[in-house]
Amino acid sequence: MMATPHADATRRPARPHIAPPPVAGARPVHPLWVRIGHWLNALAAIVMMLSGWRIYDASPVFHGFVIPPNLTLGGWLGGALQWHFAAMWLLVFNGIVYLALNIASGRFFRKFMPVSSRAVLRDLGAALTGKLSHADLNHYNAVQKVAYLFVICDLIVLVLSGLAIWKSVQFPLLRELMGGYDNARVVHFCAMALMAGFLVVHLVMVALVPRSLLAMLRGR
Repeated sequence: MMATPHADATRRPARPHIAPPPVAGARPVHPLWVRIGHWLNALAAIVMMLSGWRIYDASPVFHGFVIPPNLTLGGWLGGALQWHFAAMWLLVFNGIVYLALNIASGRFFRKFMPVSSRAVLRDLGAALTGKLSHADLNHYNAVQKVAYLFVICDLIVLVLSGLAIWKSVQFPLLRELMGGYDNARVVHFCAMALMAGFLVVHLVMVALVPRSLLAMLRGR
């Protein structure tokens, strides 16, 4: 049956669904200073890890265990030390500024607090079963909170144990708190291994939720 002229006149073509544009002045997921601080910290930590492995190979803490040379940075002990100390100063100064701004702006407590063991177990179970939502990038789940708090503490341990190794005579109390020079090397290596493990997990999560990478690159 043919449609009447009246029906043709009132029929409207379907309009395609268009996502609304970003609201002007909307608060970004990550402010510019957070993004700059994050990438500088990441760069410093990776350079320190790769050059640290070359330094480790020159005098292994665990006899019989060495890092493959193609995974290290520096080419030789002297070159690795230069890379290591350059990255150390970047990590220390940028890390202090980054942490201070997080605390002063209230972002640290807003993003990472509160956190409870019950919430961690709940979100970990949801993550392992693929039911953990990542719809709101402004909100960290309990597992993310614990992971980021852990890596902050781990980086502090790395710096302090490295200082106990580098300036062992000048900081005898710090050296003794680490259990002596040899134990400080063990602590330093273990903290570096934990940071490498965090980095692997972090990259896997970014691959699963690529929007998080875009947010850290452009803020929104």
